[in-house]
Amino acid sequence: MNLHALRLFHIVAEKGNVTRAAEELNISQPAVTAQIKKLEQEIGIILLAPRGRGILLTEAGIQLAKHTKRLFSLEAEIESYIEQYKNGSIGKLRIVATYLPANFLLPKWLARYKQRYPDVEVELTTTNSLKAIDQLINYQAEIAFIGGRRESHPLINRRELFEDEMWFVVHKNHKFASNKVTLAQIVREPFVFREEGSSVREKLVSLCKINNVNQPTVGLQINGLNETIRAVMEGYGVTFVSSLEVKEYIACGDVAKVNVDGIELKNPISICTRKGDGLSMPAHHVIQMVINEVNN
Repeated sequence: MNLHALRLFHIVAEKGNVTRAAEELNISQPAVTAQIKKLEQEIGIILLAPRGRGILLTEAGIQLAKHTKRLFSLEAEIESYIEQYKNGSIGKLRIVATYLPANFLLPKWLARYKQRYPDVEVELTTTNSLKAIDQLINYQAEIAFIGGRRESHPLINRRELFEDEMWFVVHKNHKFASNKVTLAQIVREPFVFREEGSSVREKLVSLCKINNVNQPTVGLQINGLNETIRAVMEGYGVTFVSSLEVKEYIACGDVAKVNVDGIELKNPISICTRKGDGLSMPAHHVIQMVINEVNN
């Protein structure tokens, strides 16, 4: 079926007049009439009957006009959907993040994004850095927010947003609380460690090697940040964490920072995407918004 001719018939039926339809379409009246005649011949049904200087829809024409109204209304909906999808106001965005950005940065960023784009579905998954990169490579996510420095990957673009400080933290009544000590002194204390493979634990081990001091004793190993900090709050040992993770606890006086002489370690927060892949508009909008947030 000739959809162009069907569209002409639809507009004629809507306007109730060939002349007005031709004016809207910016084509000649004879051209409109000829196209509809060809449509009638193609489908074997008379759709229009003359009525003085105008036209009259036949019964078949009336029924077909009901269908064409639905058809071209659906076409308009599809065009609107495509336009909204292209400009990023609808769609689905899958994000994966490590614990630090997922818990201390993304809630604020994504809340602001959703206020601006309420019809975009956003799915956030929290995992460790290795699994985050794996999900990105395997198209299970479009953006990854990674806390900690990792080896570069040939399939990943990495953009560093900022660097967060790493702090040694103890109970508020610990002998080292708010005092200045050496790295050799602090590592003699029992430590509350995160699980093996965590970037924070790797940083501390590397710090000890670089400074030629013994690695601290693992007093407790806990798979979870909140649990790690809670153990220190209850009075046991030292932990090594990103400042973003403990600023609120320190402000409330629940734990205290230890000033370790000569040690200044940063924890980079980065956005990762796949190399060679174009970003969807929702992903582009999120990344641009985050960059603006960080720069301002």
